[in-house]
Amino acid sequence: MLRTPSPDGLRFAFGTLTVLPVKVTRWDRDAARGGMLCAPLAGLTVGVAAAAAGLLLLALGAGTLLAAVATAAVPAVLTRGLHLDGLADTADGLGSGKPAEDALRIMKQSDIGPFGVLTLLFTLLAQVAALAQAYDGSWARGALAAVVSATAARLALTTAARTGVPAARPEGLGAAVAGVVPAGGALAATAAVTLAGAAAGAYLGPYDALRTALAVVCAAAVAELLLRHCVRRFGGVTGDVFGGVAETAATTALVVLVLG
Repeated sequence: MLRTPSPDGLRFAFGTLTVLPVKVTRWDRDAARGGMLCAPLAGLTVGVAAAAAGLLLLALGAGTLLAAVATAAVPAVLTRGLHLDGLADTADGLGSGKPAEDALRIMKQSDIGPFGVLTLLFTLLAQVAALAQAYDGSWARGALAAVVSATAARLALTTAARTGVPAARPEGLGAAVAGVVPAGGALAATAAVTLAGAAAGAYLGPYDALRTALAVVCAAAVAELLLRHCVRRFGGVTGDVFGGVAETAATTALVVLVLG
């Protein structure tokens, strides 16, 4: 039976997924389950902060490109860059072409290899370009893109932590949250975020409602493809893989939101 996430779950989500001064009081599997179910709420908070930064710069007379840069920078700051670091490490592990054990060792190294650098470069360029295009449309479209992409990114964490997805290592944050979310909970979270996105997009028109919902669905689908590939290659998920699927989902959502 799916239980409502407790305050411990909320603290787990905000304490582990953001730099906000939230003390995590429990590290057991129940708290982790609640935390990962609440991950989209942490994403919503990050997205609102990112949108606020972009809108502030626009109000002060800055151009849409600078507003887009600030909007993309805020999630990195509020997560200590952990998701971007995870994306780079995952790219290095996958790009190495080595067996799982060697690839995992490469991912644990503190430096970033060429695959990681290139992946970070093109991911951030795509995010900034998409946000700038959204702000060119209107301040409201830019703000919506910031919020939806950040929420979709954390939704990808919820689905990646579902039952049946194993941990690649016995230690680390990936092992702590792997498999804690019931499949029904992951599906319910996806439906809730999709419907909420559609409702938010509806304020800009029926087409935007459809496109926003599609952005969430596409973000979840592309993140799922990366997740499955990582499970096949590494034997499971790690903290780096979680970061990789989050950034992949965020970028996918932004791209879909500016198409058409």
